[in-house]
Amino acid sequence: MGDAGRSISFDALGVADLHVDAVYEGGRSGNAGDDPFPRLLRVSNQGGFRYRGSLAALEMVVLTSSMSDANWPDELDRETGAFTYYGDNKQPGRALHATPRNGNELLRRIFAAAHEGETGRRTVPPIFVFGNTGDWRDVMFLGLAVPGTSEQQVAEDLVAIWRTANGMRFQNYRARFTILNAPLIERTWIEEVIAGTPHTHRAPQAWTDWMERGRYQPLKSTRAIEYRTKIEQLPSGAEDLAIIREVHQFFGERPHDFEKCAAALARLMLPDIAELDLTRPSRDGGRDAIGKLRLGHGIASILVDFALEAKCYALDNSVGVREMSRLISRLRHRQFGILVTTSYVDLQAYREIKEDQHPIIVISARDIAGLLRRHGHADATAVRAWLDREFSAPTVAP
Repeated sequence: MGDAGRSISFDALGVADLHVDAVYEGGRSGNAGDDPFPRLLRVSNQGGFRYRGSLAALEMVVLTSSMSDANWPDELDRETGAFTYYGDNKQPGRALHATPRNGNELLRRIFAAAHEGETGRRTVPPIFVFGNTGDWRDVMFLGLAVPGTSEQQVAEDLVAIWRTANGMRFQNYRARFTILNAPLIERTWIEEVIAGTPHTHRAPQAWTDWMERGRYQPLKSTRAIEYRTKIEQLPSGAEDLAIIREVHQFFGERPHDFEKCAAALARLMLPDIAELDLTRPSRDGGRDAIGKLRLGHGIASILVDFALEAKCYALDNSVGVREMSRLISRLRHRQFGILVTTSYVDLQAYREIKEDQHPIIVISARDIAGLLRRHGHADATAVRAWLDREFSAPTVAP
């Protein structure tokens, strides 16, 4: 599907097509002239938001992300094609739309236009998404995007969220895009977009379908291996590592109290949990909580039972087959399980639950760090404040 491993040299950018997952090299001079975007797409060489035209008449938008900002965790879900991108009001002191490069105002306009039928969608420019590779100014093409997703309501695709920094509250946007099923963007269409005439027969079919019918056709990529490796389950950076160590140390002397935290983390991942009750530590037989997940809405919804188990382990201590088997053995018909651990599930145990199709959700150390960051607890200090506030009192069994 993608072109991982393909690399386009700096000198060839002006005539290059865009291939999903290909790397587009910057220069090697060590200055602003190394930026690849002026050559590749004729846009400026600064900022996460770049565009051609004016805010009132956008012709092209380029979104770039380091994908590593702990406070504002942009994220591409390659399995669903959903792309989460945060606006540019990332520090207190300004109103939501009063940013120097007008990034949040740009988001407001394109999402508003996307909700105004075909006439509005035709004013939404092509949106090209790139991620920084961390090597010089090289970037990877992540795809052609359109505002919104087919799974979310209109009111949920662009949301102003509150954050606190330096004791001050402020707002920033969280935007949801769909990466379209357009793995190749030909240079001929790119030149037409630059010329201000994107609506031609050379436009990708998925983009045209969205413009004309509002139909989302995401670029989906199914995992070849369903179970995650140890590396994929553990924190990927120093900040995430500090978050997990803070959680583990907080409950290190009272691991049973981690059960309450695990329940809270499960609610962060599955906000439609309707009931969640901790069981007695002395007699739960391995089940730290039982609950019900609501599927559907209103009177048409149903409740599905689940069991949750929490393991407050050090990062070098894995959850093995024995612990996983205990959870599996307690799942009744039509139930599912949730395992929450500050470490990881070892390869044999993970492989068994996937190959035998046991309905178990694994929330590992990396997942915990990501959940906390996405909900405003972006570093170890913020996480400690959350832990002190929510879990300082030891759990007392009734």
